Amino acid sequence: MAIKKQFLKSKPVCKVTFEVLNPEADQIFLLGEFNEWNQTSHPMNKMKNGKHKIALDLETEKKYAFKYLVDGKTWMLEEEAEQVSSGIGAEQNSLIAL
Repeated sequence: MAIKKQFLKSKPVCKVTFEVLNPEADQIFLLGEFNEWNQTSHPMNKMKNGKHKIALDLETEKKYAFKYLVDGKTWMLEEEAEQVSSGIGAEQNSLIAL
């Protein structure tokens, strides 16, 4: 898994690319505070090499909790990101700070 950040000089936005290597998955969605945890609004593109990828423009000077949803049933955290409590039992979310 990987996260790439590209800060734009012209506006307070960062282009963030999320990438997950999971060749067995048919579909992975990116869910988070930036899309109100909508389970269908941010499908990741599956590449021939088994990676799933999506790029978003996110407002800077903020932190966003997020997770990946694999094939509509399995949650995955981002290994490269800080982990924080989701506020629901012992569940965790990944956190990205921009």
